Amino acid sequence: MTETETIAYDVVVLGAGPVGENVADRTRAAGLTTAVVESELIGGECSYWACMPSKALLRPVIARADARRLPGLRQAVQGPLDAAAIFARRNWYTGDWTDDGQADWLHGIGADLYRGHGRLAGPRTVTVGDRTLTARQAVVVSTGTRAVLPDLPGLAEVRPWTSREATSAQAVPGRLVVVGGGVVATEMATAFQALGAQVTMLVRGKGLLNRMEPFAGELVAEALSEAGADVRTGISVKSVTRSDGTVLVVTGDGDRVEADEILFATGRAPRTDDIGLDTVGLEPGSWLTVDDSLRVTGTDWLYGVGDVNHRALLTHQGKYQARIAGAAIAARAAGNPLDRTEPWSARAATADHECVPQVVFTDPEAAAVGLSLAEAEQAGYRVRAVDVDMTSVAGAGLYAEGYKGRARMVVDLDEEILRGVTFAGPGVGELIHSATVAVAGQVPIARLWHAVPSYPTISEVWLRLLEAYRDN
Repeated sequence: MTETETIAYDVVVLGAGPVGENVADRTRAAGLTTAVVESELIGGECSYWACMPSKALLRPVIARADARRLPGLRQAVQGPLDAAAIFARRNWYTGDWTDDGQADWLHGIGADLYRGHGRLAGPRTVTVGDRTLTARQAVVVSTGTRAVLPDLPGLAEVRPWTSREATSAQAVPGRLVVVGGGVVATEMATAFQALGAQVTMLVRGKGLLNRMEPFAGELVAEALSEAGADVRTGISVKSVTRSDGTVLVVTGDGDRVEADEILFATGRAPRTDDIGLDTVGLEPGSWLTVDDSLRVTGTDWLYGVGDVNHRALLTHQGKYQARIAGAAIAARAAGNPLDRTEPWSARAATADHECVPQVVFTDPEAAAVGLSLAEAEQAGYRVRAVDVDMTSVAGAGLYAEGYKGRARMVVDLDEEILRGVTFAGPGVGELIHSATVAVAGQVPIARLWHAVPSYPTISEVWLRLLEAYRDN
């Protein structure tokens, strides 16, 4: 093989994060030759700068918070967290930002790995350095997203944090400003406040976690404030400067906030600006519009899988899409055109529309699946929200003294099924899959009565929700 040789595959995958890895796994399982191209670490954002390191930072924070809610245990956990030990464990989960193991896994499934910046060079063609890869069946774009920084003068000189710097930090800043009120902002505010930083949150909107039911963000904001964070909503950032190591933030109201570091968690943009989209008639830097088989609209060979299609910017949802895309590519390669993909089939990403689960690992946790009340009403469903205070559940009281939490299910009154479920409270992350099964399975309310929750667990909130729906 020479470096200028053109190499043919059935499938070429751009991006080796969890999504690209899963596409490759499925296409290789179908017997299709597959090349994977990656310019950074194999395993992508999730493995090194998002899901895994952030949860490794947060787990000791949540464990201590839970312990402090239990008489007989709280006295033993009153001291500070060991930041160095927590960072060391986080480093272990990222493999110290080396990807040898994940590269070995790709080789183990029989995929060929090309390290370098891959670009489309026309239909079914990808260049990587001096190599040209052609795809007989499909090219899959799974390049993910990058953090977006606001257009503020001189921001680059301030050296702001994005999610990458926050999750890979090796020291705790004395003072940290967090700009934003979404998942990254709330999780990192939770982690660094508990690790010893003085956190100030500057949130443009009216509250936190505005894509969930309002009560979820309210409970998280209340807990952050009780932990010592300064949570300010309805605040914009006018300017940011750094002098002698100190960051000075001036808000739209004229307030001045000083910090040692500033984290901007203000959105994501697709990593599609320099992958050659223009060579196939698409706009560089754009989100990719796809059908439910994840094939890009207007093409019969290009797929956009994971965050790049903007359907659901979550690792688990991207991996779900990858399994769907892999099955669709394999079916088409075998001569099945799939002109019409049936909803909820193995080749249609139906769950992207109204059944996306998410957990926010704050203290308290927030978890939701499906549509919020506002979203369901906007979609035209005739719905009713059923709310329950989770302190009504014996398992919640056993879990933690002074437990605070709330649950909501959004009931479709015409179909008598659930359109969405939201939980907020300690430990609720492990409840969300039961809700996901109920929403994805469109389980009738009448049948849910026969799904008996074990006593005394927090899952008994399901019984309280059904009772509230029946009695009101």
